[in-house]
Amino acid sequence: MEAVVMDERNQSAGIRSVLSGFSEYPQLQVPLFLAFFTACTVSVVGNLGMVAIIRSNPKLHTPMYFFLSHLSFLDFCYSSITTPTLLEILVVDRRTISYVGCMMQFFFGCTLAITEMSMLAVMAYDRCVAVCNPLLCTAAMSPKLCSLLVAGTYTWGGSCSWTITCSLLEPSFCGSNGIHHFGCEYSAIVSASCSDSHFRQMTRFIISTLSEVCSLLIILASYIFIIVTIIKMPSAGGLRKAFSTCASHLTAITIFHGVILLLYCVPNSRSSWLFIKVATVLYTVVIPMLNPLIYSLRNNDVKETIRKLVNAKMFSHPM
Repeated sequence: MEAVVMDERNQSAGIRSVLSGFSEYPQLQVPLFLAFFTACTVSVVGNLGMVAIIRSNPKLHTPMYFFLSHLSFLDFCYSSITTPTLLEILVVDRRTISYVGCMMQFFFGCTLAITEMSMLAVMAYDRCVAVCNPLLCTAAMSPKLCSLLVAGTYTWGGSCSWTITCSLLEPSFCGSNGIHHFGCEYSAIVSASCSDSHFRQMTRFIISTLSEVCSLLIILASYIFIIVTIIKMPSAGGLRKAFSTCASHLTAITIFHGVILLLYCVPNSRSSWLFIKVATVLYTVVIPMLNPLIYSLRNNDVKETIRKLVNAKMFSHPM
């Protein structure tokens, strides 16, 4: 019996799946490659730049920017895991991925998605403390607590992803092992499998719903406290400052959770494959590109740091 199981595992490890990508639109391969390559470049430069800016300016060594640096790191990793595969299948004829490679891509992608979901909730709590108790913010959000919260988001993301990935192991693929996607996305893997998917679907549904609901509840509760506090503010200056503090984060939350909830509402059927691909592009390519732009363009501290770095660079190289 053990020999049979080992043989099945060895066969699974040798499976290569065909990624369809956007092959049904051959005339768009080059434009899509250029668009995704540009977005990936902006995402990598923007997110690594954000981390470097935060580390270079002691003024930005606060809980808000500590969490923002980890959000940028997550977005950078997300772009590095998913986008290279997308770019590769747009320019080469060989569009296959190994079983092990597919599971690894799914595991890390799922880990980053759930971790970012939790990180946005932690950032909402931090904004709540900063607006509701500005004088106690430094004491309430101590470096130790911030580190524990970040460690908790990574641990939760990794644990959930490991559980979902284990439920996908040893599938029985149908026909040509075709995955109708540009990467190893959950619904695409399940669609390509002939084995019973009830347990897998339930596992994913429970974990995804729990993560999404918990994150949204924390965000909702935090912003309810923030709104109540803002309403009680007597001065327009305090109101403006509180709004500017939360505006960037609220924009990022709306885009991220909007796309995630959109994917929840889409049935896993042949007619919705293109929509799922487009929605996946939004949260794997577009969102990691937009986040550093959102936080830098609406943040005076970040813009001031960029201005100082540019000026220092210019004056250090006189004509």
